[in-house]
Amino acid sequence: MATRTELPLRPSGPVVCCAPMAGGVLEAEDAGQLARAFKALGDPTRVRLLSLIATAEGGEACICNLTEPVGLSQPTVSHHMKLLVDAGLLTREQRGKWAYYTVVPAMFDQLSDALRLTR
Repeated sequence: MATRTELPLRPSGPVVCCAPMAGGVLEAEDAGQLARAFKALGDPTRVRLLSLIATAEGGEACICNLTEPVGLSQPTVSHHMKLLVDAGLLTREQRGKWAYYTVVPAMFDQLSDALRLTR
């Protein structure tokens, strides 16, 4: 003779599959800005350039000092720098014929916040 097993009943109310997001939903403009920044960080050369600038004396670097460490031509480095500036990760200041770059700490704070699972 077979033994009868009772199965639990499904709840009749709405079922929540996961906890709600702690920080809320990003606005489209904010999501776009973060996506551009993450995309810019998707290239190893740009990550290296950011590292060179962040660790440079005074927290800034001249474009003339960035080509040799990454082994690329000045036009190629300038292209990478433009993408980093457009993504909001760097600021650019023209001094005579040279451009100087500094890191934007607030943007890295935003990227860090976006990666946190809880707030």
